[in-house]
Amino acid sequence: MKKIIAAVSAIALTFSMAFTAYATEAAYVYVTISDGTGALPLAQKKINVTDVDADGALTINDALFAAHDAKYDGGAEAGFASGETEYGLSLNKLWGVENGGSYGYYKNNASAMSLSDTIAEGDYINAYAYSDLIAWSDVYSWFDIDSAEVDTGAEIALTLSYAGYDSDWNPVTLFASDAVITINGEKTSFTTDSQGKVEIKFDEAGEYVISAVSETQTLVPPVCKVTVTASSENETTAPATGNSTSGIVAVTAIALAAAFLTKKNEK
Repeated sequence: MKKIIAAVSAIALTFSMAFTAYATEAAYVYVTISDGTGALPLAQKKINVTDVDADGALTINDALFAAHDAKYDGGAEAGFASGETEYGLSLNKLWGVENGGSYGYYKNNASAMSLSDTIAEGDYINAYAYSDLIAWSDVYSWFDIDSAEVDTGAEIALTLSYAGYDSDWNPVTLFASDAVITINGEKTSFTTDSQGKVEIKFDEAGEYVISAVSETQTLVPPVCKVTVTASSENETTAPATGNSTSGIVAVTAIALAAAFLTKKNEK
């Protein structure tokens, strides 16, 4: 029995070590950062994350550190800082902004408990510095679609929501109405309706960052990244050439037929 227990323990330890190693392998996530001025210095940037703080897990802290190290002028040492507080591991500096701890961060549009929350391949990490340090009116907002690919001339339908509270201070999701859509930082004529819905059409191919601003709310800038490709209606088919597959097949068929007739006549 002791041998069996020892063997089971050894197997369990092996699996545990293997799982830990797997859990701390590098992963790619998409990081968005708002600096508190309404600007988006990072908008869904693909970031390679490793366990930089050596806590045995890939976390939001690792993702934000890696994002700053890769994209901030001066690296993470200059633009990012975190530390333990009564609320757990918390932000002290984000994109060079030090405002006394007034930051927020979400994973896949769900509020995180602390920077120690774990992450996985393909997660979306959104962090922001508060812009209103008096009334704390900043509200986290997001589109129902993180990214999309459309053809020129086609419409993309989005719904803009924000995180709010009911009369008993329970978290609820609400629609952001009358918000003005921005594309690559510029305001447009597109606005959300009473249900937070908007339809946007692109006339030119390219990469676009869709966000929104509001005159009645302090929205944390939402992000939807759109890749627009030329419509197939505008594409032309290249003319067939003598090296095309169909041409080769035709020539081969003729050659075989000629060889067959020659052989038959020889008989």
